[in-house]
Amino acid sequence: MKEMFEMISLMVTLLLLTYTTFAILDPVDFLALQSIRKSLEDLPGSNYFSSWDFTSDPCNFAGVYCEGGKVIVLNLGDPRAGAPGLSGRLHPDIGKLSSLTEFTVVPGRIMGALPVSLSKLKNLRFLAVSRNFISQAIPPELGELKQLRTLDLSYNQLTGSIPWAIGNLPELTNVILCHNHLTVSIPPFISQSLTRLDLKHNELSGIIERESLPSSLQYLSLSRNQLSGPVDGLLPRLNKLNYLDLSLNQFTGPIPGCVFGFQITNLQLERNRFSGPVQPEGSVTIPTVDLSHNMLYGQVSPLFATVENLYLNNNRFTGSVPTVFVDRLTAGDIRLLYLQHNFLTGMPINPRTEIPLSSSLCLQYNCMVLPVQTPCPVNAGTQKTRPTSQCMEWKG
Repeated sequence: MKEMFEMISLMVTLLLLTYTTFAILDPVDFLALQSIRKSLEDLPGSNYFSSWDFTSDPCNFAGVYCEGGKVIVLNLGDPRAGAPGLSGRLHPDIGKLSSLTEFTVVPGRIMGALPVSLSKLKNLRFLAVSRNFISQAIPPELGELKQLRTLDLSYNQLTGSIPWAIGNLPELTNVILCHNHLTVSIPPFISQSLTRLDLKHNELSGIIERESLPSSLQYLSLSRNQLSGPVDGLLPRLNKLNYLDLSLNQFTGPIPGCVFGFQITNLQLERNRFSGPVQPEGSVTIPTVDLSHNMLYGQVSPLFATVENLYLNNNRFTGSVPTVFVDRLTAGDIRLLYLQHNFLTGMPINPRTEIPLSSSLCLQYNCMVLPVQTPCPVNAGTQKTRPTSQCMEWKG
């Protein structure tokens, strides 16, 4: 009798353990994970889904993290660098993982639209689906994710505009939408916690209003778009920037002198339509400054002589190059000084002066006889000096 009682007790215990093992996850989450799995496959060389055996506890699956019987984190794909990703489409049932706080997808070949159902994940703080083939528009319903802090949809095939509802999200800290096909203008961003905004390599156009970006920004990249208008009202407000790239756009007007005092390592304003004289407010400590291919004019400020790599080529600068540039160039403090394709009239350097091999100087196509012969980049052309007629007619 005693042995039978012990046997029954053992069976009940095993049944309870089995029930606990397979019922720990909320049934809705369980079914949602099944739908997600059915819509995706490992790319050749990937075995990410090998642990997704639905006869065992899904909370032990690769990339699945649970708390209180709910999925709170879902990282799809092998996160190791260079690992093959996944193919297929993102199933709308992802919106049923109601406690999800983080959702990421590794680089792969996932196609189709971003599910609108993501907007149901009211606790979502981190959303990153980058380097895949996600297409169509960004769902404006994502503006319902009031807890969202990071939005990374970079390196996809997204089209359409950036929804204004995204700009209205109050907790955003990182927005990374670069390398897509997004169009129209940049919406205002109201989050005073936003530190990174990366929209480079899109087809964005229009002007950026003075108050449209928060002063909290530390990283701003808008390169390779079709943005236009002045920025001399916007940039002075963004004095916390440690990275700024506005290159390859159609920005106009003056460059505010304050930007040369920003604590950044690389200032990229090249290939725009900036105009006017350029006057830093003090000695420039930025290692690399690129203002090339604009419509800047006036004399070259001696305050730029502290820059290690200075690109002022293809502008309309006039006058003689300040002596301090010669001193720092011959001392090896300036590594690159590109002044070609301007209207400069001289540089006080002795023709016998030896420029260190570690330094590069290009003076081609200015209004002077070259005082020294130095190698220039191929795109500087073969003409050493501007035609005299151009120099005489130049009015500044």
